Amino acid sequence: MFSPDGRLFQVEYAREAVKRGATSLGMITDKGVLLIAHKNISDPLVVPSTIQKIFKLDPFIGLAYSGIVSDGLMVVKNLRRSTQMHRMLYDETQSVETVAKNIAEKMQEATQYGGIRPYAVSLLIGGAAPELQLFEVEPGATLSGYKADAIGQGKKVASEILLKEYKDNISLENGINIGISIIKKVNDKSKIDSEDVEISYISEKKGYEKLTNISKYF
Repeated sequence: MFSPDGRLFQVEYAREAVKRGATSLGMITDKGVLLIAHKNISDPLVVPSTIQKIFKLDPFIGLAYSGIVSDGLMVVKNLRRSTQMHRMLYDETQSVETVAKNIAEKMQEATQYGGIRPYAVSLLIGGAAPELQLFEVEPGATLSGYKADAIGQGKKVASEILLKEYKDNISLENGINIGISIIKKVNDKSKIDSEDVEISYISEKKGYEKLTNISKYF
């Protein structure tokens, strides 16, 4: 229900949960859409390889999220199902914009029906279908396209840095370096190494690729 001053408190609470989530970034580079995510591992006994924040939805579409883990995994499950059904029916990749709009519709429904709550995640959905595109979907179901964007903890700081450092047709290498420097700045009280960060990119020729040897960037 709306408050007397026109606010939806449940949506605002969901946005607060996202602000506490680990930082994720997306950029359109010269080689494809780059996705970088901080795993934010707080327990030293956790096996880093079991934590995942970036997912392949389709051979040409990827997603990164920030917020409540269970909500993020449910979104990934639903989107994988819909993109795979589209590929089976039409033998093609669903457009990045359509994928983003579809999940935005689901998230919007969760803001208006009783008995359910809004999804406490923000999403970065990027890919090369039919061209390089990057979209953010936030808990209130607002959908926006970006050249470069950040979600989660430190979004304001990250956005300010991206505004200064990002350039059209930026190289993939420079994009990775900027992304990692942002994650380090947001988490300046913690030591960040290659096991704490996930990096993937989606190109028009090869599609989704996960970078495995990223220690050289630290």
